[in-house]
Amino acid sequence: MHATRRVILASMAGALALPAAASPGPTRAEVLATMKRATAFMTEKAAVHGGYVWSYLPDFSRRWGELEASPTQVWVQPPGTGTMGHLFLDAYHATGDEAYYAAATQAAECLMAGQLPAGGWNYLIDFGGETAKARWYATIGANAWRMEEFQHDWGNATFDDAGSSEAMQFLLRLYLEKREAKFKPALDRALDFVLNSQYPNGGWPQRWPAGRPFTKHGADYTSYITFNDDVAGENIKFLVMVAQTLGDPRVGPAIRRAMEVFVITQQPAPQAGWGLQHRVDDLTPSAARSYEPRALTTHTTAANVGQLMTFYELTGDPKYLARVPQALDWLAKVALPARRPDGRTHPTFLEIGTDRPLYIHRRGSNVVNGEYYADDNPEKTLAHYSSFRLVKLEELRARYAALKATPRDQAAANSPLTHTGPLPRFFANQDFATSDLNGGGTLAPSKASPEAAAKLVADLNAQGYWPTPLVATSHPYQGPGPAVAAPGDYSQTHVGDAWDTSPYPTDKPVMGISTSAFIKNMGVLISAVDGG
Repeated sequence: MHATRRVILASMAGALALPAAASPGPTRAEVLATMKRATAFMTEKAAVHGGYVWSYLPDFSRRWGELEASPTQVWVQPPGTGTMGHLFLDAYHATGDEAYYAAATQAAECLMAGQLPAGGWNYLIDFGGETAKARWYATIGANAWRMEEFQHDWGNATFDDAGSSEAMQFLLRLYLEKREAKFKPALDRALDFVLNSQYPNGGWPQRWPAGRPFTKHGADYTSYITFNDDVAGENIKFLVMVAQTLGDPRVGPAIRRAMEVFVITQQPAPQAGWGLQHRVDDLTPSAARSYEPRALTTHTTAANVGQLMTFYELTGDPKYLARVPQALDWLAKVALPARRPDGRTHPTFLEIGTDRPLYIHRRGSNVVNGEYYADDNPEKTLAHYSSFRLVKLEELRARYAALKATPRDQAAANSPLTHTGPLPRFFANQDFATSDLNGGGTLAPSKASPEAAAKLVADLNAQGYWPTPLVATSHPYQGPGPAVAAPGDYSQTHVGDAWDTSPYPTDKPVMGISTSAFIKNMGVLISAVDGG
């Protein structure tokens, strides 16, 4: 649960708006040839049934998504198969080369093969079958100490980390390209998945249909109304895309209900914020993973304030702005006394009723003997899940003031809810945070310039990929961890002892193949071909 997109309209605004080359660079033919070779390597060597993971060793002896993957697995979670599909479609738009449309089709067929009966997707697809998937969950997944969402196979689809959302957005784009009938049934099932899983109050669970309650808190937190990692925002974005292009009459009411859940879950002043997830019955915040206590959450509150302001731009309805000042006042009240050296301004978690910061720690060395806990001590907090956040409060206040001064008819003058039309031509290189440590944690586009394009043309190796330092790795599975903690302090590390299969940054990176690097590099070359 790490990926977040900035706002629900990010993909509506157009991407790769980069200036045309103003100084000498590679020829168009050289750029096109480089793109073609790099794509051929990914589709012919890296792909499994048309799908992708996040990184590979050059000999493909090991490969990783968010965790180490088996040779029969592909990743749905970005930057995986759906992101690659978006990239191929972007390349098709820039070049008109049908080979890219074929590559996008292969990615879509992979996703369709892994689409679950309910219409959504899990984090990964295993073409080795149920036995192979069960073996992976019982070994690598079960022993990834900090990766609690992978420790069990819930047997259902997830909205977490934009995997299902990106897959369905990509299928929509691909269907709209040529209206090929073979993509429509999967797209229809995906839309039904979003509509059927929505609660009457407008919220969505993290996973659906309900799975088994595997949490240490004794409740299935995945059934709660989820804001974490922009679950609601991503679903709204998909529904807006459908409204904008297909005009399905069911999506308008669903969007309105979804926007309303942000209003009804905002807690009373003076603690006028939100949690990562909220109970369906009384709409109060709830705990989730063992390092996510029941609390109000500052970065979620800031994100939800941003969404409410976007809803005003979609609808012109002032109710979405009505309680924004209360949330901003609460964020101001709970700010740290001074900005931290890393620039962060707020504690992540605040205790309900007291505004006391809750800082997250752990002890032990692996999933068997380790545990997470919260207290009021800001020292030696987790490295893999920060107890501190950057909240750009003044930017939020400035945006609110500008919208408050904008008449409602002007605010929603260009709303995609009332104006049908085509989607943007480019999607893949957005300002999009991911959990891919080897990709730098973001898919934000690299700087496009003639010099950057020339370097990419020169750096593509003889095999057809861009060698990339793999700055993260993981311990190979070697059995269940011991019940007695290993010597050492693992309180601030990404990984525990040698039995912990969680990914971690390494000071001995090896050169390998990165899906994120491919996407970013192709974005630069697409810009060189398309001229912005």
